[in-house]
Amino acid sequence: MESLTSLPNISKVISADLQKAGITTPEELKKIGSKEAFIRIRMHADADACVSKLCALEGAIQGVRWHLLPDEVKAELKVFHKAL
Repeated sequence: MESLTSLPNISKVISADLQKAGITTPEELKKIGSKEAFIRIRMHADADACVSKLCALEGAIQGVRWHLLPDEVKAELKVFHKAL
């Protein structure tokens, strides 16, 4: 089974946050999506999670470093983050 840390952007810290939020595999992360995963992290692991962590999750799902996400995706994630 593939580990969360095998995904781009997923450090041991983010992996631990995901596991505290009940997300234990890359498949689970991909299934629920970055926004839901981020909400769960804020509820269960890191109440002050920043937009960079949200972008890291999206990049992990897409298989790229978060810095390489299209600008429109990053902008949409920033709007989502501000709305929380």
